[in-house]
Amino acid sequence: MKIAIASFTRNGCAWNRKLCAALKKHSCEGYALEKYGKEAGIPAIAPSLPAWTERMFQKMDAILFIGACGIAVRSIAPYVKSKKTDPAVLCMDEQGKFVISLLSGHIGGANELTEEVAAVTGAVPVITTATDVNHKFAVDVFAVKNHCEICEMELAKEAAALLVDGKTVGFCSRFPVDGTKPEELIPEEAAKPSMGICITTSEEDSPYERTLHLIPKVIAVGIGCKKNTPAGRIEEKVLAALAAAGISPKAVRQAASIDLKAQEPGILQLVEKYGWQYRTFSAEELETAEGEFTPSPFVKKITGIDNVCERSAVLAGGRLIKKKKAADGVTVALAAADWRAVF
Repeated sequence: MKIAIASFTRNGCAWNRKLCAALKKHSCEGYALEKYGKEAGIPAIAPSLPAWTERMFQKMDAILFIGACGIAVRSIAPYVKSKKTDPAVLCMDEQGKFVISLLSGHIGGANELTEEVAAVTGAVPVITTATDVNHKFAVDVFAVKNHCEICEMELAKEAAALLVDGKTVGFCSRFPVDGTKPEELIPEEAAKPSMGICITTSEEDSPYERTLHLIPKVIAVGIGCKKNTPAGRIEEKVLAALAAAGISPKAVRQAASIDLKAQEPGILQLVEKYGWQYRTFSAEELETAEGEFTPSPFVKKITGIDNVCERSAVLAGGRLIKKKKAADGVTVALAAADWRAVF
């Protein structure tokens, strides 16, 4: 995680330096009020605390305020937007007695980071999320751990409320599952509750009256296109291929192509819009892809390899699940990684 640590007193600066040094698996940046930061060699919170907080909300995964909770709450209030996107926010008193998970405890990782900070400082970790204090299954923690997209946040809240209340919810997965499933999750083959969780790549896969979809990011989209093909046309063909396969765009982890397309504007615009990674491979690398691919003499003449979209999808994603579909100067293929859910 990229963590910003803000301190407002001399003692706070001492903790700031200690935490930046101790949280080695993270990338930490320390900041302090200018008059104390100068003494400790810590950059100033500038140009103001509100401006600094806004900047950190945009660039960091977590913010730790070493000072009063009121400072933290007033600082972050204008910038809090969504459980899915807000960074983790923690607050620790300047004596290091208590460290509190304030925001994004599950999806943002604040609860876990609170435990880490407590281990370094000896502070008492203060975690208030109901599923944690009641030792119940937390769907958002599970989703983060398994790199799944939560499609319906309101249903996630409903599931948490049911579990905290001692009730059960349904659970099914279209993928193998490792580990011990919590007893409060009822398997699909048993009597179906009205509310349930489904791990699937399709948002149309709804085995329950109210289905909470968890979408694992397991799909790679291989793309080939003519030079300067408009982004809208590429998007149309990619979405059509996904729809034909019954796959949500939320299941896509990355797009892939040949290195000749590394700077193709239409593909770059597409991956930026959807937040997908983008990988490209040389013709020599594409040649190493294993499997049977749809050859094209024209593509081989231009690129040196007989197929771009299928081969790049396989190298980026694993098993080819949808062969090349070509239309309007765009080719698309889909591959899926081997994946298992883990409790």
